[in-house]
Amino acid sequence: MSTSPEQIARILDALEPLPVTAKRMFGEYALYLDGRIPGFVMDGVLALKVTELVDDRLRPEHRGPIYPRSKDYWRIPPELLEDREWLLELVQETTALIEPPKPKRPR
Repeated sequence: MSTSPEQIARILDALEPLPVTAKRMFGEYALYLDGRIPGFVMDGVLALKVTELVDDRLRPEHRGPIYPRSKDYWRIPPELLEDREWLLELVQETTALIEPPKPKRPR
């Protein structure tokens, strides 16, 4: 099952006012913030990269691969998307802990 336009719109709406954008990638969506990819939307579920960030709401059952043989991600349950303040802070802190992309070499 892939992510519907309504699902990606609902997740992006939950992340406002952050300047998060979504781009199609591998048939699903990658989320971009500050030139980094803090997560993906797979099968309509927000999946954030696992970093050293610790949060009591992120439980072991929320962590797992988002596709076969992928790294583990935090699969954010729909009920946690309702706590906008927590979600915005989580996405910002996750993004801050991700290495910025390396500059591309000129050709």
